[in-house]
Amino acid sequence: MQIGEIQSIQTGGQVDEPGLRFNNRVLSGMQPSGLLHIGNLVGALQNWVKLQQQYECYYFVADWHALTSNYAEPALIKQYSNELVLNFLSAGLSPDKCTIFIQSKVPQHAELCLLLSMITPLGWLQRVPTYKEKQFEIKDKDLDTFGFLGYPVLQSADILAYRAKYVPVGIDQEPHLEITREIARRFNFLYSTEVMVEPQALLTEFPKVVGLDGRKMSKSYNNCIYLSDTPEEVETKIRTMMTDPARKRRTDKGDPELSPVFQLHKVFSTKEEQEYVADGCRTAKIGCIDCKKILIKHVLTLLESIWAKRKELIKSSVLTDVVREGNARAAHVTEESMQLIREAMKLN
Repeated sequence: MQIGEIQSIQTGGQVDEPGLRFNNRVLSGMQPSGLLHIGNLVGALQNWVKLQQQYECYYFVADWHALTSNYAEPALIKQYSNELVLNFLSAGLSPDKCTIFIQSKVPQHAELCLLLSMITPLGWLQRVPTYKEKQFEIKDKDLDTFGFLGYPVLQSADILAYRAKYVPVGIDQEPHLEITREIARRFNFLYSTEVMVEPQALLTEFPKVVGLDGRKMSKSYNNCIYLSDTPEEVETKIRTMMTDPARKRRTDKGDPELSPVFQLHKVFSTKEEQEYVADGCRTAKIGCIDCKKILIKHVLTLLESIWAKRKELIKSSVLTDVVREGNARAAHVTEESMQLIREAMKLN
């Protein structure tokens, strides 16, 4: 497929629902900081797949963002970038319906980040909640760097370069978009223009997916079920998951709310099955292995189509084609924006 074909599909103006047109731009990205897990799948990717049916979507591999905290391991970032694109396509993203690209291959991101950094007050960056939170949480890396402090500017450049109208976020993340809106407003005020589009949150309910140890599923906790795991690895991981500590024997009654397995049932199992395992746990009618077998069935079913698509993609050269065409499409769109921005700043 050629770039022209992608453009004709995405700018056709087709309407699926009142007020929802393909030329309403959505932008989102993921950092290639590790292998993707089922939390990423149900928390973001499945939503991205739905959005591509209604909006003009741009999804990118945020490799420059990954450098803000993983600058000492750039080779791993490249490896994970390839894996990320593989999982994008395996999960259902289609280059016929969205643009998939690599952040570092679109230099307009860097140009706009530099320009925006000139007008962004230092205090705005220092007050971003995640700045101090990550410094506190990540003890094994030196995050006292210009790049880490300035990542909200790069994030703003990512969004504003596409004049994206929407960014899909959970309601708890909506305040993170405010600094982008502030930067957009400041730019428009300083240069007497309206070129910067203030992005709005496309509020989405992201299910909480717990890890194998009961904490949030996270690569940094090593408690994940990965999309690249084999069926045997998935089954072993779930079979050995912790449950309610009170159920030391098969006949002991437990509290399902204390079991990470039951928390995953809330995401992957039917309501009837949730009620069945909850009652079975409280009354000791079923054992933990019986409970886990139901969860294993659902997770394997979810991953089967992804595994099949991964195998198909690995054997082909389509990943290279998708990324090359996506990079070109993204560069074309962002260069249109940059021309307007340079004109507003009298840089032409």
